[in-house]
Amino acid sequence: MSQRQNQVAEELRKIISRIFLEDLTDPRLGFVTITRTEITPDLKYAKVFYSVLGDEIQKKTTSEAIAEYSGRIRKMAVERINMKFAMDLRFELDPSIEASFKLGEIFKKIHEGQKAEEEPKE
Repeated sequence: MSQRQNQVAEELRKIISRIFLEDLTDPRLGFVTITRTEITPDLKYAKVFYSVLGDEIQKKTTSEAIAEYSGRIRKMAVERINMKFAMDLRFELDPSIEASFKLGEIFKKIHEGQKAEEEPKE
């Protein structure tokens, strides 16, 4: 990505995070974190990746709420970002956070297994 793409992507991530935090009060949204954004070179399209803290039901209801509010989120983001044109936003659940938690659990089990082997037996 170009420097301009990176700057716009980071600014968009901050703006959308603030929208979720301050402007949307729907309880279905739960604990949503905007993890990253990817923007096309022409700056007209953006993928907004988010993570949800919770089970599969919470993820589903959050996804439905985001789909419902996507037009409103886009409108507010366009008003707040300093660009000549309005970009299209597409929201996608980011699986990387969940994968990192699973890896953390695996590493923890491995570490605990190594500790058990290292303990002296009397």
